[in-house]
Amino acid sequence: MDPVIFSFHIGSLELAFRWYGLLIALGVMLSAWIAEREVVRRGGKADWVWDSMLWALPAAIVGARFWYIINDILGGGRTFIDQPDRIWRITEGGLHIFGSFVFGLAAVYIYARRNGADMLLILDAVSPSLLIGQAIGRLGNFINQELYGPPTNLPWGISIDMQHRLPPWNDLALYPETTRFHPTFAYEMLWNVLAAGLILWMTRKFKDKFKPGAAFASWMLLAGVGRVFIETFRPDQPRIPGTDLSWSRLIYLLLALGGLLWLLIRNEVIKLSFLSPGPETYKVAKKRRKK
Repeated sequence: MDPVIFSFHIGSLELAFRWYGLLIALGVMLSAWIAEREVVRRGGKADWVWDSMLWALPAAIVGARFWYIINDILGGGRTFIDQPDRIWRITEGGLHIFGSFVFGLAAVYIYARRNGADMLLILDAVSPSLLIGQAIGRLGNFINQELYGPPTNLPWGISIDMQHRLPPWNDLALYPETTRFHPTFAYEMLWNVLAAGLILWMTRKFKDKFKPGAAFASWMLLAGVGRVFIETFRPDQPRIPGTDLSWSRLIYLLLALGGLLWLLIRNEVIKLSFLSPGPETYKVAKKRRKK
């Protein structure tokens, strides 16, 4: 399938409309729609989602590119050091989802502080939508023939054209055209959809136990655990020099552990004198009780 839907020229400049960009846009819109419903369900304002997107989207794009570059350099890559002009060539690929999370959420925090929105409410509301939006975007990786894993004989293995194969799998003598590969993007899609469904179900089924911040902590735990496993099938990720551990795997392991610790503190399974378990209700809920 051609990754480019259509292209056109403006003078000497060629502009291409790609499936990947379209799917990312659809994922963002569906994610925002789900987040809006979750914000309203918790007593917040729908405007918090759409207004904060004006802050979050640009920050997420910058963060995704920044994290990709740093990840590559830490893994020993010299592309962006030797050819710094390639930093701006986003159309050649090179975005990292974790960077978009970090920068995007930082922008939402600034928005919340400036507009009096409840940050914990927003974090809990976006938890399932982040996973679903990411799952939709992974369809673009299928079209681009990227984010695949090692060769496999499993029935759901996919074929990869030679120009998209990583070494040593681009050696036809060892890996003929009939070779099939793990669809790593599909594993992440499936995990994200299941994790999002679990968060949506648990926050409704066990509403009293999911106090402010618990849903986002669950996202940290589930997203982290899933990615730690999926990184097993990501040979394209830069490794920590001298080890077989990728930087991404380490970051997501820390994310999962942070989410687990937050849940334990939030539910007072662990009590630390220097850390509060957090508020019992959202700020908007407190205001409504005073009326």
